[in-house]
Amino acid sequence: MHQRFQSALLQLPGEMQSALAPLLEDEHFPAMLSAGQVSSLLKATGMDEDALAFALLPLAAACARADLSSFNVGAIARGVSGTWYFGANMEFHGATMQQTVHAEQSAITHAWLRGEKSLRAITVNYTPCGHCRQFMNELNSGLDINIHLPGRPAHTLGHYLPDAFGPKDLNIKTLLMDEQDQGYTVQGDALTQAAICAANRSHAPYSKAPSGVALECRDGTIFTGSYAENAAFNPSLPPLQGALNLLSLHGYDYPDIQRAILAERDDGALIQWQATSATLNALGCQNIERVCLA
Repeated sequence: MHQRFQSALLQLPGEMQSALAPLLEDEHFPAMLSAGQVSSLLKATGMDEDALAFALLPLAAACARADLSSFNVGAIARGVSGTWYFGANMEFHGATMQQTVHAEQSAITHAWLRGEKSLRAITVNYTPCGHCRQFMNELNSGLDINIHLPGRPAHTLGHYLPDAFGPKDLNIKTLLMDEQDQGYTVQGDALTQAAICAANRSHAPYSKAPSGVALECRDGTIFTGSYAENAAFNPSLPPLQGALNLLSLHGYDYPDIQRAILAERDDGALIQWQATSATLNALGCQNIERVCLA
């Protein structure tokens, strides 16, 4: 079991500990529960879905990398497929505040990059900040997605983000988590191909500057991240953060990264290279390449 889960597991009811222990034995437990695993936990605990999601939040929060704030936030995104995806805040010592990932962003992009098509609900242990509310408004589930917080009734995003501004105000029809293909030619070695495929999945309707990152770990495992743009611009999530989020949630650490590739247009309205290389350098990765999309 990854050490981050050891104390969190002890906070859970006994029957839940017994049901989860076999899953958590994997050092690289992927911080997600399949529909079948969720169903088994519901039967083992006698809880309903909302109660189970709240009970699992300590495990999600244990995934946090709060190097700056020492404040762990956990979130669980519930997909329409029935799969649940953990998320947690990520902060990077030696980088800038703008590179951080909020827990809701973490859970949402975790689901998106795993191939989830849409979300039904988000459960989080603290009230979403305005940044996260705006980020969620880019989703294809829109203002109807339910947000569950401890000690209060569930409400939709529309309740927490009244008079919202979002993609529909800019006549954007394809939303975050809709299937997208930017159509760039996939070529090169396996890591390069992974970065280009990630760029092709980008949601970049405002800048028209898709980008993707692929990270290769020492054991050969590859994690990818796609650019997730936002109508309000600032809540956009760079592709590196998407890849680092998956890597960390899967139980890997930054020193495990042996090689990184960024794929983006060399004439794009936005360029990710400087921020990507600076953040990876701060995390100890020097082997970084840039591939131009064609």
